[in-house]
Amino acid sequence: MIHLAFANDFSSADALARAVAEESAAVATLGEALVGSDRPLVTVSGTPWVPGRVSTEADPVPTDGPVGGRGRTVMGVLGLAARGVRSTAVRLPRTVHNEGKGGFAGLLTGIARRTGVSGYPGDGTQRWPAVHALDAAVLFRLALQGAPAGSVWHAVADEGDAVRDIAAVIGRRLGLPVEAVPQETYGPLGPIFATDQPSSSARTQEGLGWKPTHPSLLEDLENIMER
Repeated sequence: MIHLAFANDFSSADALARAVAEESAAVATLGEALVGSDRPLVTVSGTPWVPGRVSTEADPVPTDGPVGGRGRTVMGVLGLAARGVRSTAVRLPRTVHNEGKGGFAGLLTGIARRTGVSGYPGDGTQRWPAVHALDAAVLFRLALQGAPAGSVWHAVADEGDAVRDIAAVIGRRLGLPVEAVPQETYGPLGPIFATDQPSSSARTQEGLGWKPTHPSLLEDLENIMER
């Protein structure tokens, strides 16, 4: 079993909290159904951020903050390894993209279309990791087929693109100015958007033989159309 569903409603803090609670209940139900079966359960979370360095698979996911509930849910899934479930977690980076769409970069594009400005929070030097959706799909398959119980993997192809560079491509493709905007522009995701959060997948690539082959985020954003 692979769990990927999430409401993706970031319109308000309450909406995000409801989405997290809904996911937690669903995943708990899935996990209980597999107890004692030795069957695989692959769940999803986000790559963690560690001040001052690139995060790795050994770092814990946050269990507080706007999406801390998702971290607690994942820890519960990994705990099922002691109850006869081959549970594993694939951590997705801030942007999972395909043909210029998806993830945090996709949210930046949508906001740029609505506001007429390709913006970024802070000075834009904070870095976001990314992966092409087709490369991420391969990693989920590898985890389902052979990852050991209780293991964690990073679906990271680009360790960290500066948000200002992401906004620059979006602005050029949409013909819009590129400039800093208030953190509040991004609602409950504002604090996360402003955080430097590069991440590595070195252990994943070595442990599961995963090798990303599809375009990087900055290359893929060239697919954005003005209209």
